[in-house]
Amino acid sequence: MINKDIFGEAIKDFYHKKYSEDIVVQAPDFDDDRIPIPYLFRSYAEMPSIEQKALDLSYGNVLDVGCGAGSHSIFLQEDRKLDVTAIDISEGAIEICKKRGITNATVQDIFDLREVRYDTLLFLMNGSGIIGKLDNIDRFFSHLKNLLKPNGQILIDSSDISYLFAEEDGSFWVDASAGYYGEMQYKLKYKNLESDWFDWLYIDYNTLQNAANAHGFVCELVTEGENNDFLAKLTL
Repeated sequence: MINKDIFGEAIKDFYHKKYSEDIVVQAPDFDDDRIPIPYLFRSYAEMPSIEQKALDLSYGNVLDVGCGAGSHSIFLQEDRKLDVTAIDISEGAIEICKKRGITNATVQDIFDLREVRYDTLLFLMNGSGIIGKLDNIDRFFSHLKNLLKPNGQILIDSSDISYLFAEEDGSFWVDASAGYYGEMQYKLKYKNLESDWFDWLYIDYNTLQNAANAHGFVCELVTEGENNDFLAKLTL
């Protein structure tokens, strides 16, 4: 059965103690992967260092984009006492965010957000994914400019997945005619539900920096993880 809210259904099941299986992630050219549902409910201590660093750097009123089960927002609201707005396109996820005590949680597509501004825009768990394709990055940065307060910041993480195309001799083979190598397509399955195929962007730091610079942002590499992942901070 096609259901676009796979994350929402899985998050609701876990919250209501009906957890029995994980989300299966399918990609055309790779083996199936899994997203363990308990991971979406992790505490600050259980988060990767990149996410901890992003939360440590957050200030002012924060927009947590693609908040999922709300783990980042809960830490910022409860432990850091910040004014946080959690948004996600998943109705199920936002339902649980509210039940978990997040004061401001809304079903919202960031590209439809207007006439509000924030000190910190937070894009975590491969936050660049929502860009979809590299061709969309100009629209992405143009829109974010309208959501930032003066002296505001964007904190975004991603991964350089070029290593997936490494040859045995250490060289890389990427089909240049197929578009940017970080453009992926995925389908999610959970129990008897499955999503449509959707685009998801992994972006290397240099490409992110060049695009950010072209839109007037200063882009700073904050920290790098153990799996070719990184956290970047962007300011105007």
